[in-house]
Amino acid sequence: MKGRFRSFLLGTLKHFLAHARDRDRAQKRGGGVLAVQLDETGLSEAENHATRGQNWSADGVFEREWAASLLRQALERLAQEYAVAGKGALFDALKVHLRAGAATAVPYEEMAKRLGRVATTLRSDVARLRARYRAILREEVSSTVVDPRDVDEELRHLRQAMAA
Repeated sequence: MKGRFRSFLLGTLKHFLAHARDRDRAQKRGGGVLAVQLDETGLSEAENHATRGQNWSADGVFEREWAASLLRQALERLAQEYAVAGKGALFDALKVHLRAGAATAVPYEEMAKRLGRVATTLRSDVARLRARYRAILREEVSSTVVDPRDVDEELRHLRQAMAA
């Protein structure tokens, strides 16, 4: 993990949280005392949240948020590129095909009628959109590693984090 910005941030976050936990538990600051009384609704909500997230570790949450952040940045850059090229409406229509569950997206024929384009052209547009998205995501990831050879490994890690 040497040289990865994500690892540096994770280490910094862990250090900050440990320091904050120690500070909050200090006796002279009222450590060990529950500051807010929870009612039955609040307790049941907390239990439900804890049950749903019992398999989540702080590292796992951080990794998912990191991956989601990179994906958002890549999507925003792609949207800006399409907007600058005067194709913002096309991007808005096609971006549903970037998701993993794109099979549930609007069928090409229906979308082609709505956009006034030929379905085969629309398929090519989606292929170009996906290729450009992958290229932008690769650029975003490469800006977070020291060695360009680590990009593929980092992309695999990103996929694993999003799948968890």
